[in-house]
Amino acid sequence: MNPYAIAYVRGSLALDSRGSPTVRVSVRLEGGGVGVALAPSGASRGLREAVEVRDGGVRWGGRGVGIAIARVNEVIAPRLRGVDARNQSYVDGILIALDGTPNKANLGSNATTPTSVAVAKAAASQSELPLYSYLGGVGARTLPVPLMNIINGGVHAGNELSFQEFMVAPVGFDSFKEALRAGVEVYMSLKGYLRDRYGLGSTNVGDEGGFAPPMRFVEEALDALVKAVERAGYKVGLDVLLGLDVAANQLYDGREAVYKVDGRRLSAGELLDYYLDLTSRYPVAYIEDPFMEDDLESTAKLTGRLAGRALIVGDDLYATNLRILARGLELKATNAALLKVNQVGTLTEALDYARLALGNGLKVVVSHRSGDTEDPFIADLAVALNTSLIKTGAPARGERTAKYNRLLEIEEELGPTAVYPGMRAFKW
Repeated sequence: MNPYAIAYVRGSLALDSRGSPTVRVSVRLEGGGVGVALAPSGASRGLREAVEVRDGGVRWGGRGVGIAIARVNEVIAPRLRGVDARNQSYVDGILIALDGTPNKANLGSNATTPTSVAVAKAAASQSELPLYSYLGGVGARTLPVPLMNIINGGVHAGNELSFQEFMVAPVGFDSFKEALRAGVEVYMSLKGYLRDRYGLGSTNVGDEGGFAPPMRFVEEALDALVKAVERAGYKVGLDVLLGLDVAANQLYDGREAVYKVDGRRLSAGELLDYYLDLTSRYPVAYIEDPFMEDDLESTAKLTGRLAGRALIVGDDLYATNLRILARGLELKATNAALLKVNQVGTLTEALDYARLALGNGLKVVVSHRSGDTEDPFIADLAVALNTSLIKTGAPARGERTAKYNRLLEIEEELGPTAVYPGMRAFKW
């Protein structure tokens, strides 16, 4: 008997952080190793990412996952039975072949992603290794700098902020634990500032645990972050850096070829100038999806203009897609790339994407989704890849803190071999 042979694959129903149905996949090996993974779901999704299969109809508001679960149990499970779980690329190749589409439209990324991840977890369990070590080997020891989305806007909140995420990155610290403490203190400081300035309702939270205050202007949010950092006793630009996820797809009016930002209608060139102005006035060291996903050229111009000053990051721009990333590398479009496993649908494809990015000098940012789950998988993945950066929301809501708590646990396990890169995470 091969103890790593897959004995059992089972899909079942779970809920994500927005209360929407999602897919849980459990994998058991002949030797007893077990892996369980849950599929996250995004609200801001690029056109090129792998698609979810939903039931439609009335039940669950049309967002049921009965079809996706059936495809795990009736299509995927029989084919994976007996396969060696250590051969991740072979397992994922089976999923890709069974699906037969370029974007997982047949099986659904909400079926393939948790299956792929659950197989890796089961193999790690059978090997009696933590997942980060199983995936990354003995070199997996870098704890990532957390990019904490503590003010939510765009489609993640019910306010008028154009940009989707306003983040703080605690960099002036020697360990992940101390950085997380500082991030929590800034988050609590921000809560007090917002309550004093905008009233109690301003501290309601959005999808990713950040506050969703009644703000209208980008500078208003950035000013609040600066105040919060200072009130917490830290130095902005030294101890804590700022970041933006613009999610420019949501701002773009294709009919007029303009971006709608704070009541203004900006051309790509005017928006670029606006970013340059913001980074000259605030310590913004991270800008994600600054232009709509088809505009690699404008993104490349911004990357060139901010060389050495900020990470320009592709999310919708690349959709964790190897082919699109290769095009971005040709144009030198960004100096960093976001990684979301469910954007592409299998762990192998995501790892190939990460290796291409890292091999060409780009930073890789492992990321959650706005509709996430208590599955802490991405914490192990970030350490396995030594990516130096992770996005997993504010230090609030269980689906976010699960990742932070897992990273604390990993840092303890690694002991003195653990590395926290701090400011170096923003250098390339």
